[in-house]
Amino acid sequence: MPQDDFYTKMRAGLSALLRQWRSLGQADADQLALILAETARVAKLGTPDTTPSGSTLEQWSRDEQGEIPLWAPRTAVFLLNQMPARPIPQSDAEACAWAYCWLRNRSFDSLQAAHDGLPEHLQAPLQDALEAAWQDQQGLRLV
Repeated sequence: MPQDDFYTKMRAGLSALLRQWRSLGQADADQLALILAETARVAKLGTPDTTPSGSTLEQWSRDEQGEIPLWAPRTAVFLLNQMPARPIPQSDAEACAWAYCWLRNRSFDSLQAAHDGLPEHLQAPLQDALEAAWQDQQGLRLV
């Protein structure tokens, strides 16, 4: 499998999403992990069995090849999209992860609807990644 395919990039970008959430969050790592887990539960973005520790969140944000539970980056995207700082992805891999989580967080009838649903400041930075994520999703990849 080529290492530059969408899914590979997306998996590598999940840790970058969590790094961005950690860098912009205004709390210590334990509090950020608690916010992430509780938001996932309340917003129905996942059901963490336990609330991770701050050190676990730090590990997930460093580990590009590890097993990060999908609820964590999905929730990070949910929270990042609401920040007044208007964060954007810092790399192609992070953009792929962001777009993937955006599509997993909501239901869209079309690529255009998914694009139009993005906050305005993310529409240009995520355009190519969102198209690739849409194609990946439409391919009915089993994840």
